[in-house]
Amino acid sequence: MSFHNYNPVRRYDKNPILTGKDFPDSYCIIHVFNSGIIKHDGKYLMVCRCEDAGLKAYFWIAESEDGLRFTPRDKPIDMPVNDPMFRKYAEVNIYDPRITKLGDTYYLMHAAHSRYDCRGALQSTKDFRTFTWHGFITDAGNRNCVLFPEKFGDDYVRLDRPLTTWDSGDMWISYSKDLIHWGRGDCILPKSRVPWAWSKVGAGAVPIKTERGWLNIFHGVRSQAKSHLVYQLGVCVHDLKDPARVIALSRKPILTPTMDYELHGQTPSVVFTAGVVVEEDRTIKLYYGGADTVQCVGFTTVDELLALCDEA
Repeated sequence: MSFHNYNPVRRYDKNPILTGKDFPDSYCIIHVFNSGIIKHDGKYLMVCRCEDAGLKAYFWIAESEDGLRFTPRDKPIDMPVNDPMFRKYAEVNIYDPRITKLGDTYYLMHAAHSRYDCRGALQSTKDFRTFTWHGFITDAGNRNCVLFPEKFGDDYVRLDRPLTTWDSGDMWISYSKDLIHWGRGDCILPKSRVPWAWSKVGAGAVPIKTERGWLNIFHGVRSQAKSHLVYQLGVCVHDLKDPARVIALSRKPILTPTMDYELHGQTPSVVFTAGVVVEEDRTIKLYYGGADTVQCVGFTTVDELLALCDEA
């Protein structure tokens, strides 16, 4: 395949699929991006990351019959504002929700920011109407927490990116017996293994189980002209039984910012995913934020992405 024919993710020709103008005027939403996604009772449910004109953050559910045309609900998800820990450690922002189904429960792992840095947090729901707050699941200095949709033995497993004292920007893995207390952290994908992302790498969408292994669509960042960061998407494969083993890796990004809605916005030159939907025919709807401003979608397949990954 020549470079000029390299097109593993096809953008939807009607991108962006959601902008701030699609939400009720009373909330003055100006940004919607990096949203989680899942199929529930035959509908596509997107947990949108939204910001209003004062940069107050919301999680807001939008629904769709076809995965392309979304309608936001009348109001955002209620947050546990009466919880003193939430008020203390999520006072600045909540963002980047990822949705994982385990049994009959849907778990939202997301980031929360405060004057004390970033922490991972956990909520759950069974109906996307009522949400249970489980609290914070990392210490300060951790983000990009993504829960695997299957237990490994007695362990829940997540990907994350702890910020070390020198901010290495590498992808790690952690384990838990109860979803609250996590440990046995291990660096599994250092940025040095990703030639197009020398600044940092981190988890993106919830991993996809395939016959070859767990397909992981992640984000990678490179610095351009010293001060400018470019966010791209890549893909790797984890061993089916031991997700700490990255067994294959794409040597090129699968999506890089080139469109106006990806290059220009709140944060220029960004494509960032927090969720995908895999259809029965193995096609993938890949949902991503453009320039930290609008919500977009692209199309690919499980087989195309697996074919890009060389043995690591």
